[in-house]
Amino acid sequence: MSRVVPVDLGARSYEVHIGPGLLARAGALIAPLLARPRVAVLTDDTVAAAHLDALRAGLGDIDMVALSLPPGEGTKSWSALQRSVDWLLEQRVERRDVVVALGGGVIGDLAGFAAAILRRGVRFVQIPTSLLAQVDSSVGGKTGINAAAGKNLVGAFHQPSLVLADTDVLDTLTPRDFLAGYGEVAKYGLLGDAEFFAWLETHGPALARGDGDLRAQAVERSVRMKADIVMRDETEQGDRALLNLGHTFCHALEAATGYSDRLLHGEGVAIGCALAFELSARMGLCAQEDPSRVRAHLAAMGMRKDLSDIPGDLPGADALIELMAQDKKVVDGQLRMILARGIGDAFVTGDVPPAVLRDVLRDALGKKI
Repeated sequence: MSRVVPVDLGARSYEVHIGPGLLARAGALIAPLLARPRVAVLTDDTVAAAHLDALRAGLGDIDMVALSLPPGEGTKSWSALQRSVDWLLEQRVERRDVVVALGGGVIGDLAGFAAAILRRGVRFVQIPTSLLAQVDSSVGGKTGINAAAGKNLVGAFHQPSLVLADTDVLDTLTPRDFLAGYGEVAKYGLLGDAEFFAWLETHGPALARGDGDLRAQAVERSVRMKADIVMRDETEQGDRALLNLGHTFCHALEAATGYSDRLLHGEGVAIGCALAFELSARMGLCAQEDPSRVRAHLAAMGMRKDLSDIPGDLPGADALIELMAQDKKVVDGQLRMILARGIGDAFVTGDVPPAVLRDVLRDALGKKI
C-alpha cells in the first residue's frame, strides 16, 4: 500500500503517492489525467537504463515516447531546455497532454520548466528516482535551469499534476547518491521538526542500509512537511524560504565547484546546514552544542559535513560571499539567510553581520583571519 500526501492548492491541487511498486502501477494512476492514451517522457541516460522499461511496462496501454538526456547538473541548461522543448513540439505534444519527468532533481526541474513554457503551460507528472527528488524537488512546483550567474536563476512555479515516489527505485542508487539525498531529509528535521531529527539520529543508519519501511516513513514525513509549507506559501513570499536552510551556502559551493561531481547538491545542503548552525551559534542564536550535534549526525551517516570534505581547492571567504550574493533570496541587495534558534527552529533573517559570516567561512576554509 502506498502512502498518499495531498497538496491542497485549489485548482492546482495534486497527490503525492509514496511507496514500493508505483512504477508498475503508473498507468492506472496517470490514466485519469489523460485526454488521450499517450505521454511524453523526459529522462536521463542513467535513469533510462535502470527504469524506462519498467515505466513502459507499468503504463500498459498508454503509448510512451521518451527523450533521454545526459545525466548531471550540466543538463539544467539553456541548451538542454531548447532540445527538450523542440523535441516535445516534434512529438506534437498538445496542451491537454502530459509530460512525465522520470529522474532526479535535474530532470524534474528541467522537464517541469519545459512543460511550463510549452504552449504556455502543459501538465506534467513527476516520477522522482532519487531520494533528493522524492523528498524535496518533485513537490512544490519549483522548476527551472541554471544560468552562468548562478543556480536556479531561470524558472517558473508550475505545479505537477501528480507525483509518484516509488521507494523501490532507491535501491538502485549508489551509496553516495542516496546519502546526498539524505542531506535534504535531515534538513526537514533541522528546520522545523526536532522530533523528526531525533528519529533520524536513531533510525538513519538502518534507513541508509536499505530498510524499505523506514525509507518510506522518512520520505512521507519529509513530503508532509514540505506540502504543509507549500500550501501556506506557494511562491516563497514567506515561510517557504525556510526550505532553503543550508542552500545559500550550498549554491555558492556548487558554483565554486563548477556544478560538477566534486559536490552533489545534497552534499552541499548538508554542509550548508552545518555552516548555518555554526553561523547561528556564533551569533548567539542557538546553543553552542547544536552545530556539533548536526555534524555528529552527518558523520554517523558517513556524509560530508565540512568544507574540508570537498576535494580540490575552493575560493576564499570573500569570493564565496560574492557567490552567495547571487542567491535568489537577496532582497534590495541584502542577503536573506535561514538561521536557527535551535534544532527544529529555523527562521529567515536579513540581519547577518558580514564580519561574522566571513569569519565562519574563513575558519571553515582553514585560513587564518
